Amino acid sequence: MKKENQNKDELENIEKQKDIEVLPEENVEETNNIKDICQSESEMLQVEENNKTIEQKDGKLTKKQQFIQFAKFLAFSLSAGFIQLVSFELFYTWTSCLPWWPSYLISIILSVIWNFTFNRKFTFKSASNVPIAMTLVIIYYCAFIPFSVFGGEALESIGWNGTLVTLLMMVINFLTEFVWDKFIVFNDKITNKILNVFKKNNKNK
Repeated sequence: MKKENQNKDELENIEKQKDIEVLPEENVEETNNIKDICQSESEMLQVEENNKTIEQKDGKLTKKQQFIQFAKFLAFSLSAGFIQLVSFELFYTWTSCLPWWPSYLISIILSVIWNFTFNRKFTFKSASNVPIAMTLVIIYYCAFIPFSVFGGEALESIGWNGTLVTLLMMVINFLTEFVWDKFIVFNDKITNKILNVFKKNNKNK
């Protein structure tokens, strides 16, 4: 009987030892699986970051960056619009010292200087050549100012409210200038091409 009990105890001890030996192997497998999962997730994050950096190098912005860029442009345009509207009202409505078109012309020039300075530095963060960028802005306004001055004067002369006409021109200005600034004025590829053309012409001379 004693021998049988001893044998049973030995068998139980052997089984316990087997269980103890098996447990670490299972734990090792689990830890390996967790490591594989973590490694694959970190690799995926690294790939996403690499894609973002490639997009930024190519000049492509993410949707979030595009939204932030548009929001900044909107904020600075609203501040420029405030300057334009106050200066226009000062000359046209409050003092009545100037008719509609000179009041509008002075106010839009003030807003252009404000808008260009802050959008270049903060919105598009462009390191483009300032004289070239300013020249491109002048080209835009050489087309927009005659359109808005003569068009606005025509609307005001047929009875439209002068302030309403100014607000309408400001909205048109906002939409068209954003496209022009984003894809032409503060596009380094465009400005660099223009700069290279001038350099080639100077070398030929």
